Amino acid sequence: MEGNSVVSDEVIARYARDAALAVTGVARVVDGVRKGVRVDDGRIALHLAFADGVSIPDVGAAVQREVADYLERMTDVRPSAVDVVVEELGGPA
Repeated sequence: MEGNSVVSDEVIARYARDAALAVTGVARVVDGVRKGVRVDDGRIALHLAFADGVSIPDVGAAVQREVADYLERMTDVRPSAVDVVVEELGGPA
């Protein structure tokens, strides 16, 4: 049997959210568009709160890697970009 499967943007957003929350230093996803995650034409934008005292560049890069790797494993497609928007600092890790 041949065919293609399509994964909805909502499922991709849920996967991206789960992957971001698994990164040490991410306190939470800040609610907003698509519950803090936006999927648009192969790009993922995550609006996050980071824990107090973390290295923003290090945690941001870890989120980008983890989300891209996780989406590739789960959907066989790697996002063209993973944008991390730090909305808040100081939440629990």
